[in-house]
This record gives sequence, structure tokens and C-alpha cells, in this order.
Amino acid sequence: MIEHILFDLDGTLADTADDLANALNAIRLKHGLTTLPNEVIRPTVSLGGNAMIKLAFDLEEGDTGFELIRDEFLNYYRANIAQETCLFEGMEELLNSLESENKPWGIVTNKPSWLTDPLVKAMSLDKRAACLISGDTLEHRKPHPAPILHACKLMQSNPATTIYIGDAQRDIEAGRRAGTKTLIALYGYIDDGDNPADWCADGMVSSPFEIHDKLSEFCN
Repeated sequence: MIEHILFDLDGTLADTADDLANALNAIRLKHGLTTLPNEVIRPTVSLGGNAMIKLAFDLEEGDTGFELIRDEFLNYYRANIAQETCLFEGMEELLNSLESENKPWGIVTNKPSWLTDPLVKAMSLDKRAACLISGDTLEHRKPHPAPILHACKLMQSNPATTIYIGDAQRDIEAGRRAGTKTLIALYGYIDDGDNPADWCADGMVSSPFEIHDKLSEFCN
């Protein structure tokens, strides 16, 4: 039986893509470039800031100008962190159901705490989540299992009765290595070139509305 639920943040719990795309395009405009369509940026969101900088500016970490661009991008995003961000449709209903069933839920993300904390607070989730693990909480980040194991420790949960839900291959790898059940959020930021069927998850969902029923399946 699944007793504790852990979510990735961007692309699983919350739809953050528009705010991140707006920040990226604002910096492109600052540097004399045209904006990119949000649908082009969206698949890179779960890959992190470095991947977004590579997409928008053709810069790799270590290239001249990379650090400056990344700082401008992240600082702009921090100042406008929850303008359009919201829970995915059906997620509020799911969280309410979990809370009514006394099933604690938490967040494990690779997003750094200086961005995670204000975002979660702006969405009024800081008092609801049983734990919040950011990318800099520990020495290791996903796909290392340590963040998920740390979340289980904080929630006093057994990984075997915990599920981790994410929209990236590293999410599923981290959950599997930690010994939790895993669920792929197909509604998240998955690139057309990805093949989630190869990630060896315990299940997939196309919408948050499907998650509660999927959790019930693990009880049978």
C-alpha cells in the first residue's frame, strides 16, 4: 500500500513553464535576440537552467558569457517567479484527497532552494508539504537516490510504501534507486525525442486526475 507520495516540482506538481519561458525570452530581448515560442522552450524546463541557456543562447557551461546569461535569467525568474505558475489541472483535487486520507506528500526537486522556497510559498504549499527537498539540500541531486531517501527519512516513511512521481528520466532513476515505486507524469515537460516506456517506471499517467486511481492499483 502506498502511504507517502513524493512529487517532482516543475512539470509534475506545478506548471512553471510559462514563467521560465518569459524569463528566458526577456533575457534574449535584452541581448538583441527575438523571442522563442513557449512550446519550443517547454520541453527543456525539467532539464534545468543550463539546458535552457543552451537552447536559447547556444552556450555551454564554461563558455564565455554563460555565467552572466544564467545569472540574468535566474534573477529575472526569481523576481517574477509565480506570475503564471499554477498547479496542473486536477492536482489540487489530488492533494485534497491525499490530505483527507492522511497520506503525507512532499516535494523533491533539483531546483535550488533560493528558487524553490519562494515558489512553494507563493503557491501556498509550504505549510501543506510534509517535506521540501531542493537541489542544494544535500550534496547529491537526482538521479542520485539521496534526495528521495532523505525525504523518506523526514516523513518517517518506508521507501517501499512510498511513490515518487516525476516527468524526467532522472526522476524515475532516482526513485528506483531509492527503492520507491515510480510514476511518470506524461503531462509534464517531456521532449518528443524521449521514450518514457524505456524508463522502467511502475506506471504512467496522462493527467493528475489519474494519479489517485493509479495509487489504488498498487494496493491490489
